Amino acid sequence: MIAPLPFDNSYARLPAGFYAPVSPTPVAAPALVKVNGPLAELLGLDPQALASPEGAEIFAGVRLPGGAEPIAMAYAGHQFGQFVPQLGDGRAILLGEVVGRDGIRRDIQLKGSGPTPFSRRGDGRAALGPVLREYIVSEAMAALGIPTTRALAAVTTGERVLRDRALPGAVLARVAASHIRIGTFQFFAARNDFEAVRLLADYTIARHYPDLAAAPRPYLALLEAVIGRQAALVARWLQVGFIHGVMNTDNMSVSGETIDYGPCAFMDAYDPGAVFSSIDATGRYAFARQPRMAHWNLARLAECLVSLLDDDRDAAVEAANAALNAFPERFEAAYHAGLVAKIGLVGRAPEDVALATDLLAVMAAGKADFTLTFRRLGTAAEDPAALSAVRGLFLEPPAFAALAARWQGRLAAAGDSGRAVPPRMDGVNPAFVPRNHLVEAVIAAAVESGNFGPFETLNAILARPYADQPQYARYAELPPQMEGYQTFCGT
Repeated sequence: MIAPLPFDNSYARLPAGFYAPVSPTPVAAPALVKVNGPLAELLGLDPQALASPEGAEIFAGVRLPGGAEPIAMAYAGHQFGQFVPQLGDGRAILLGEVVGRDGIRRDIQLKGSGPTPFSRRGDGRAALGPVLREYIVSEAMAALGIPTTRALAAVTTGERVLRDRALPGAVLARVAASHIRIGTFQFFAARNDFEAVRLLADYTIARHYPDLAAAPRPYLALLEAVIGRQAALVARWLQVGFIHGVMNTDNMSVSGETIDYGPCAFMDAYDPGAVFSSIDATGRYAFARQPRMAHWNLARLAECLVSLLDDDRDAAVEAANAALNAFPERFEAAYHAGLVAKIGLVGRAPEDVALATDLLAVMAAGKADFTLTFRRLGTAAEDPAALSAVRGLFLEPPAFAALAARWQGRLAAAGDSGRAVPPRMDGVNPAFVPRNHLVEAVIAAAVESGNFGPFETLNAILARPYADQPQYARYAELPPQMEGYQTFCGT
């Protein structure tokens, strides 16, 4: 029997308007797909017990563990620029919070566990494909060192859900530093409930930014801190070729974690305008637009906090704008530092930034694979003959050859040529990312034939993204041609 989980549910102690109490809807035949053992241990849970039939029932919402206080959180949000005053957890239920062995408090949430008061006529369920996608991509992001929600477990439900066709149902147990979003603040600000905004801000500071409680202006410090974390987060996305897909304000966590992996993807050929979401018809959330959209979303957070920043509204607006105006510089500092590191250089000299951005321009023109270009450059830093393997990725090799000569000259001038550079580059340029065709193959095997072997294999490979793993070399190769590839949110 599974012991009661060590829940300490602080969000459920907030006023009732912050959430709606709701229990998961039982399913027919829950069956475990995977328990994330290392994450379970970090949370202070027993992985073997969770891998039992009783654990499958807990993760499917059939059985509530001791100490759980299931709730659906209220929030609003701008969806593709249009404000929706009430969204909320429509197919997710927060079981509660646990404080892990590292002292960090985290939510445990079930995604796909049935309808809630916020479902807006939806079924509250999730199909197996999107559950596996979020499990794979979120765990890959964690292995890459990028702040993210995590996957604790995935289960099938023994039921079918109707999307474009009947599909196997599943539930994802997701772990997050919290599920507080920009849209959570918008929910109360839209109702002019500024006391609730204050309460939420105080809770956010206590949970995520406790050092700010003693700041002279804690709410301004909170805004500045969220801006800083989002600038750093989006910079990391761009450095690995990740496209979130739906950067609505309800999909941006104030903790600075990547959240809500719906229509997300990693680029193959580098294209600043790449869009993979089937619902992003205008390219609002294209790869290169992600910093601008993060800045826009943060402006919406600032609007919510204005009433807390100063009794004088003009002074409050001025302070908010000053905080927001710092975003571009903070993003560029994080992005350029990471980009320069990807080409093996240390520091951020102007010529190094220009060299790195010029490389991206040549990659875009030559349709070179994003991940392979940077990974193979690492080998070429020690062995110039290896540049041929990089040139082969470009439709226009001469343009790359000129760029490569500049790069080699810069390494030499910095005294960085030789054996020291490749390990440094391999530490920031992954060999393996969850490429679209690999994820789709895993989903197809699971959905069409119930074969989870490919899912296990891919997760194991992606857990060590910076290691060469020669036995899995094919997982790092160029993908087959996939014209018109799109991803879907699963709702």
